[in-house]
Amino acid sequence: MAQTLLMPKATAVWLVDNTALSFDQIAQFCKLHPLEVKAIADGEAAQGIKGLDPISTGQISRDEIKRGEGDVNYKLKLSEPKVRVPESKRRGPRYTPVSKRQDRPNAILWLVRNHPELKDAQISRLVGTTKSTIEQIRDRSHWNSANLAPMDPVTLGLCSQIDLDMEVEKASKGRPLPTAAELGATLQAASETEFLRQDAEEEEKEIDANAVFAKLQSLKSDTPDDEDDDRF
Repeated sequence: MAQTLLMPKATAVWLVDNTALSFDQIAQFCKLHPLEVKAIADGEAAQGIKGLDPISTGQISRDEIKRGEGDVNYKLKLSEPKVRVPESKRRGPRYTPVSKRQDRPNAILWLVRNHPELKDAQISRLVGTTKSTIEQIRDRSHWNSANLAPMDPVTLGLCSQIDLDMEVEKASKGRPLPTAAELGATLQAASETEFLRQDAEEEEKEIDANAVFAKLQSLKSDTPDDEDDDRF
């Protein structure tokens, strides 16, 4: 079984906060885009995710991290697992307890919204549902669509975080990396910002001029009254 990193985003959060590794090194190790790692460092992404120490989980050694901190071109490597766990082969959809079956539509809605790259067969494996139910939730023709609320299937206990990460990783293979525009990391052109700054300055000047003229007008209107008071 190929080695996979557990909870890559949580691991990236910990590495950003506790190491001097570059964004590229963390992205390569966690199978993320460098802009995603930068967004984590800037506090724009993964705000609710608690960092996971990969050293304590045995996924990487402290010496390996130090080696990466000393060489920005060094690619981190996962540690060899001490225990080999045989890969379990499961056929057919996952069995879901009767008490949790009412939560499946909410879990499907969460997966459809947060992981659109997942195929129907993968969603079916995760939460134990049928393709027709997934299609009904996608096109909002489900009988209870008005009352559905997206809920994390891991929190609901319908699947494990490991299974979800593995399915997401499978679906992400071969897909192009997200662009800067998709991650919201684009910058406006200098010509655009220059025009915006000029417009703001002209508007500010216009406001100041109007305020000055209004004040002069009020002073002018008060002058005759003062002269009349002096006559008496």
